[in-house]
Amino acid sequence: MSFAGKYQLESQENFEPFMKAIGLPDELIQKGKDVKSVSEIEETGDNFKVTVTTGTKVLVNSFVIGQEADIETITGEKVKATVRREGNKLKVTLKGIESVTELVDGGNTIVNTMTLGGIVYKRTSKRI
Repeated sequence: MSFAGKYQLESQENFEPFMKAIGLPDELIQKGKDVKSVSEIEETGDNFKVTVTTGTKVLVNSFVIGQEADIETITGEKVKATVRREGNKLKVTLKGIESVTELVDGGNTIVNTMTLGGIVYKRTSKRI
């Protein structure tokens, strides 16, 4: 199943506690909590380019499955990480955050779950 496509954020759980835990300032948390981000995923074999547009902020990450890449985090920090593919899931660990992006609902929905300590932040986006 291909991840390629555009997805609009539909719902999120534990946004505020997770953003506080990773050190995002309160004013950015308040600004970002109601913004419906759009994720665009380009997939060519094992090469991925992920563009997430949240209001005026655009985050672009390119990586090859199984190879170390520079990944920009939500806070704007660049870290080295290796994305793994397991079936319909993409998994990566960034600075202690375990991130799993899963295609569900026949490929029409992407669920991204980020876990830091005991906080689980879940984002659900629908294909547009």
